[in-house]
Amino acid sequence: MGSFNKKSVQLSDSLNQATAQALDGLSAADEKELFAFAEYHPEDAEKTGFSGYSYWRSTLRVFTRNKMAMFLLGVIIVLLLFTFIQPYLPGQRDPIVINNDENGIQIINMKPNSEFWFGTNSIGQDLWSRVWSGTRTSLFIGFSVAMWEVAFGILIGVLWGYVRKLDFFFTELYNVVDNIPQTIVLILFSYIMRPSVGTLIFAMCLTGWLTMARFVRNQIVIIRDRDYNLASRCLGTPTRRIIVRNLLPYLVSVIMMRVAMAIPLAIGNEVFITYIGLGLPVSTPSLGNLINQGRMIMMNPSLQYQLVFPTVVLCIITVSFYIIGNAFADAADPKNHVF
Repeated sequence: MGSFNKKSVQLSDSLNQATAQALDGLSAADEKELFAFAEYHPEDAEKTGFSGYSYWRSTLRVFTRNKMAMFLLGVIIVLLLFTFIQPYLPGQRDPIVINNDENGIQIINMKPNSEFWFGTNSIGQDLWSRVWSGTRTSLFIGFSVAMWEVAFGILIGVLWGYVRKLDFFFTELYNVVDNIPQTIVLILFSYIMRPSVGTLIFAMCLTGWLTMARFVRNQIVIIRDRDYNLASRCLGTPTRRIIVRNLLPYLVSVIMMRVAMAIPLAIGNEVFITYIGLGLPVSTPSLGNLINQGRMIMMNPSLQYQLVFPTVVLCIITVSFYIIGNAFADAADPKNHVF
């Protein structure tokens, strides 16, 4: 042990001598260049403490890396654009007009051809126009119900979870409304009120907010008493600001997923109501009407095209929104962000 210490001391002395000799050989200019004081800039110091992280920019960056979700998002955008501009394109037929040939005879059950791209139905209406008109109707129903579910469901869920005095009231309200099956509500209002787009939207909105409200309430209860929320309340931060800045950002991912799922779910409910005969009238094209009419003749192989086309459009919408919603929910999760 003593020899080891002795060798260490000798090595240290040798290094000190070599350093001193090297410094003696430097000129004054060299020494000034090597040992200059670093300048201090407050702006540069602040930049070192700024990460440049943006939640939404990171969310979009993660989302755009999902090639399947981006492809389906493009499909949905093209589908929406084409659905709304289709009536204004040249050569388009009215979806409710019955087409006749030169002799005045209805062109019924015509298979797809260059004149009728999707064929005609049993009374001679153009299926191409009816499919896109029905898609517009069903998407309008889906988006209307989804927006109501988001707005009203989040509002009730936040009040239910954050304001303790309202917990009992909203719990009892939820238990009463939730015990009424949504199918019964849809059938009842579709039967009592005049069948229309407004009737379907009203019936779906009556109970559509329940799932969103319950989920938001449960999440709010979990995070409302965390330290930073307690500190905000002690500092006198308004309740609205706490909800908007501290609570809702944690729920962005699940809210977006619920919105994406609410649209195809509302379209599916419209298809179901039409299937049992209480949906929109035949004069109002919708995916539910078209699928129901195609179902009644699907056993005839030569007429199955009347079921295939609206079903394919419905499947594209449903699958696309499901995958896009899940992809955006994952992207909105801060755990998947790279800082």
